[in-house]
Parts: sequence; C-alpha cells; structure tokens
Amino acid sequence: MGYAVWLPFPFLLLVAVRLPGTTSFTPSLDSDFTFTLPAGQKECFYQPMPQKASLEIEYQVLDGAGLDIDFHLASPNGKTLVFEQRKSDGVHTVETEVGDYMFCFDNTFSTISEKVIFFELILDNMGEHAQEQEDWKKYITGTDVLEMKLEDILESINSIKSRVSKSGHIQTLLKAFEARDRNIQESNFDRVNFWSMVNLVVMVVVSAIQVYMLKSLFEDKRKNRT
Repeated sequence: MGYAVWLPFPFLLLVAVRLPGTTSFTPSLDSDFTFTLPAGQKECFYQPMPQKASLEIEYQVLDGAGLDIDFHLASPNGKTLVFEQRKSDGVHTVETEVGDYMFCFDNTFSTISEKVIFFELILDNMGEHAQEQEDWKKYITGTDVLEMKLEDILESINSIKSRVSKSGHIQTLLKAFEARDRNIQESNFDRVNFWSMVNLVVMVVVSAIQVYMLKSLFEDKRKNRT
C-alpha cells in the first residue's frame, strides 16, 4: 500500500499519522526528515522545483532488519531518474526542470520488519539569490555602492552562508551515522546476550548429564541375596 505525502519545509516535523494524498515542500536550501516505514508499505514525497535548479537527495536506513530499502526518484513528467533496490544509503543530485519531483521509499518486499529512514534534501539555485541582491541594492545609492563595495560584501556573506550550511549538513549526516551505528550496536548487544544465555543453559545441562553418568558408573548394581 502506497502513500504520497508533502510536508512543509524548511524544517520537516516528525509526523505520527500518515495521511494519503498529496502535499508540498516549500522552497528551502536544506531540510531533513526521519520517519518509520512499516513492513509491506511504500511512501512517496513530492518536491516542487524551478527550472535549472539543483536537487540533491541523500538517504540512509537507520534501523530495521537488513538495513535496506527500495528507492525511486522520478521527474515531473514521470520519467524514472533513479531506481535502487535493497540499498542501505544513497546520494543523488539532479538538475531540475519546472514541476514536482517524486521520490519514494518502498518497503513492500519486507513482511515483518519496519524501517527507520532518514533523508535530507539540499536545494540550490532556487532563484531567490538574485532577488535578495536586488533587495539590498535598492536601499543604496550610487556613491554608497562604491564606498561599501556591495559586491564584495555580498560575496563574503554568501561564502559564510555556504560554509555554515555545509557545516550543518555535515553535522546532520554525523548524527544520522551515529544513530545508525547505535542501532546496530544495540542489536548486536541483544544477540550476544541471547546466545550467551543459550550457551549457559547448554553448559548447565551438559554438566548435569556428565555428573549423572559418572555417578551411575560407580553405583553398586549387585543385589543383596537373602
């Protein structure tokens, strides 16, 4: 059973209920989302994009048996751009055209295991940068432009903004890797405890059998005659 979900950007809140239908992401440079996909289900998201922008999608399976998922990315005209099966993570970048891009996570191959999935969208060249520059310029006269070197200021600000955004992106990925490693360690810890208990029980049973057999070897089986 599939679902199509549009959630508001720039920050995607965790949603406890899934509603069938369609919604949309408002333009943003960077947003991430973590959700749980039940076994046997598929969930799709839609991102509206302008012409000649850049859409980067990165996803990871944080928890669930096999740590794998099917991923599908389609253009606004329905053309398949990316199709991956049973992958634990992936990064894909496309140059966009006008329309809604669809990306889906498919867990229909699994019958019992739900998956915890993290994904991040990075949107570049959304057409807002030029407008921001014009907004700055309209408040400054000709002589002020020369004195303040507006272009240099804008370049420095954009450079700082880009580095801060990159730092936030790296921190988000590190958190995702940490969550995934923690889930793996907890799963391994449970397995170790389970098999340790099994081995302990087997050792106790074997020890009891050995004691019984040794004791039976030294028992006097001769019957007293009267």
